[in-house]
Amino acid sequence: MAVTFRLTEEQREIRALAREFALGEIRPHAAGWDARRGLGPEVFSKLAELGFLGMRIPEAFGGLGLDLKTYLLVLEELAWGDASVALAVAIHSGPVGHLLLRYGTEEQQGRYLPRLAAGEILGAFALSEAGAGSDARALETLARRDGGGWVLQGSKKWVTNGDLGGLVLVFARREDGEGMSAFLLEGGTPGWEVGKREVTMGLAASETVEVELTGVRLGADALLGEEGMGFTYALEALDVGRVGIGALALGIARAAFEHARNYSRERIQFGRALADFQATRFKLADMSARITAARALIHEAASALEPEGDGASSMGEPDPESPSPGALAAMAKLTASEAAVWIADEAVQIFGGYGYMRDYPVEKLLRDAKGMEISEGTSEIMRLVMARDVFREDET
Repeated sequence: MAVTFRLTEEQREIRALAREFALGEIRPHAAGWDARRGLGPEVFSKLAELGFLGMRIPEAFGGLGLDLKTYLLVLEELAWGDASVALAVAIHSGPVGHLLLRYGTEEQQGRYLPRLAAGEILGAFALSEAGAGSDARALETLARRDGGGWVLQGSKKWVTNGDLGGLVLVFARREDGEGMSAFLLEGGTPGWEVGKREVTMGLAASETVEVELTGVRLGADALLGEEGMGFTYALEALDVGRVGIGALALGIARAAFEHARNYSRERIQFGRALADFQATRFKLADMSARITAARALIHEAASALEPEGDGASSMGEPDPESPSPGALAAMAKLTASEAAVWIADEAVQIFGGYGYMRDYPVEKLLRDAKGMEISEGTSEIMRLVMARDVFREDET
């Protein structure tokens, strides 16, 4: 599907490279990974070789130093190949990499960024808990001072890359309940125990696990940024994570659309191709419109979150009446994820009985799409963020 957006020559080349990789190295294995509920470790080695595990990491640390919009273009292509692969990359490069770059010390950055870029370690993000999903303030994992360091105690749920992550960003609150902080924890640290692997409806190949922190001892240098600023950091990371999930949803939606379009040309019913029936053509037209709208919002949110270097300066100053960057990220994630579910569902309908069978790709795409409405905040939370922005003048 060709939709015109203003991309630089470098962005087009990187997107083409990502698409070629997704076509040759991801799509042929996606069904097998889904069936066995696990990604082949070789895919991460190949991603690292192309630099796709260091997309947002500066060149000085061995990364590509890509801007946010280019990074999102790559995520879309990886998700077009398989959303579980793209999700692993999005967590690794999005929330984890972003916060380390923003708030890590020179020593922390020098220790971890080159290893993240080279794929020696994968990043994982441990914020949610059994009783603290949408309400991050309710987390119960504790961090208490112990001499010059810290001791962490608690449980985390839905940790993507948790069984693979060599570097885990863990959020915990003080024993007195005052303030949440973020900590850098290396996989294999004593007391860090990976629990059961989650059995999910979609994204079946994703390494999403629950973990236990039993007296995990960390040095003073494990604290990321300032003590007590963890909640603020988490919200910032979630904005970046949400446009990333939007890009994943867009990749899923595009894949479902293309499968449905191609099938409609081939499938003959009542002596005519499905594509010749107006009902089918209208479905595909609506799919195309929703994909285009979602892509526009994702690019707009990316420009708002990272205005420098995207050409925005030549287009004038941002409109003060526009939604805030965080609200735009929520809009992009909401619009793209709901579009992906609708488009994948319509694709199944176009395939008919075949669409409901696992022998055909749209069944998997529908399961994966549903996860996009939940990851990095549910659709209800996105609407809460957006509504808060609508009424922001009333709160000042």
